[in-house]
Order: sequence, then structure tokens, then C-alpha cells
Amino acid sequence: MRLLITNDDGVHAKGIHALCKELEKYHDIIIVAPDDQRSATSHSITIAKPLIVKEVELPDIKSKAYSVSGTPADCVRVATDQIIKDKVDMVVSGINIGYNLGTDILYSGTVSAAVEATLCSVPAIAVSTESSAEDYVYENAAKYIKKVIEVAVSNKLHEDIVLNVNVPPIKDEDIKGIKVCKIGKLQFHHYYKETGKEQENLVYKLEGERVVNHVEETDSYYVDNGYVTVTPLHYDLTNFNILKDVGKWF
Repeated sequence: MRLLITNDDGVHAKGIHALCKELEKYHDIIIVAPDDQRSATSHSITIAKPLIVKEVELPDIKSKAYSVSGTPADCVRVATDQIIKDKVDMVVSGINIGYNLGTDILYSGTVSAAVEATLCSVPAIAVSTESSAEDYVYENAAKYIKKVIEVAVSNKLHEDIVLNVNVPPIKDEDIKGIKVCKIGKLQFHHYYKETGKEQENLVYKLEGERVVNHVEETDSYYVDNGYVTVTPLHYDLTNFNILKDVGKWF
């Protein structure tokens, strides 16, 4: 299969390196990823300035790689439109350095790159693990994605579906299995801390912590209990439960 590999941590990030090293053993891959860190860019795209695309070499990776001076969604768009001339069978985004659980997916550049693929009629997988994970965890996550790809292909994953995968930062023998589950709800205790002044302008830095609501049968619950989680996502955000009710309002 021909796979497009991307991420939001940048083309030189350790997560994408581990993913490419594993997947190029079995598939024809091409890497198109941001030239720098683009975490939490969600589904933004670059409109006002041109994109700079450069071919780069990645250590121990044989496949072609390109950096893009834009967002993760930009990478998928320019890759499928210009860089890759043949059909892309699947897009894999990650391995993200940090979970994408619950409502985090709304901010995630990793997940948004995968969603952009489905807008281009290409099925996609997004994969993440805990941000402080050791190298072996990324290698382990890459092996699980190989399995997820095989299962997705054999079951004809629809071209408008993203499989959002999170892998706990534990050894393979400690992983209890794979759970298909819904997203949970994450809350953030945010605050902006004043860090000084710059030319008489106030400077604020975002600080705070994430508070996980461990509701059973959700992604955050299962990943904390030693499971790899898989959540199918779709870009249609319509709330069909109240669609008719809101229609009556107007």
C-alpha cells in the first residue's frame, strides 16, 4: 500500500521517525510533515502566504521525506494535490508526542491532518502516546499501528472515517489489548500568567493542568487501564438528536 505519513510535531520528531522506520518495512511510504512544531493548530490552513516545500533526509529512513512551512492540514493538502502523483491508499498521522484523548481532538493538529485526508476521500489513522514516553514506547506504538492498518484494510475502512488511536506508555507485555471506544471528556484548569512587559505591552503565558474525567468505556479510561484505544471519528459534527427540535425554533 502507498501511505502518506504526517504529524504535527515536525518532520524531525522522534514519533514520526519511529512510525516511518516500522511502516516502510511493509509499505510504500512518503513523509510530508511540518518543518517545525505545529501542535494544537487544529484544522487551520495557510491562506495568506505561499508554502515552502523542501526535500529532507531523515536518519535511518529510506523513504522520501518533505518538510512544509505550514500546518498539518496543509501537509496533507499539498501532498495529495502536488507532491504525490499516484493514488494514496491511506494517511497515517503521528506518532504524536502526547495523548489525543477526549475533547483534545478538537485542538489536535495530528487528528486534523487525518480528518483532512478524509475530506480528500482517503481513509486515515491518527496515533498518539504519552508525551514523556521513552523511545521504546514509540516503537511499540508503531507496531500497533501496523496491526491497526492490517485490520482496517481487511475490513475496508471507509474513506470518510478516521481511526484515532492512543497507546499507553508501557511495555508490550503489559498492554491488555485493544479497546474500541467513544471519546471521553477532558477539562482544563487554564490560566494566563503575566510574565512581564514588552515595550509597554503586557505578556501572558498559558499555564495550568489537564483534568481527566475517568468515565468508564471512554478512551481516557481505557488508556489509563493499560489498553490501546481506537475511536472512529467523522467530520460531520451535526447533533442529530436535536436537529428537528432546533428546526422548530425557526
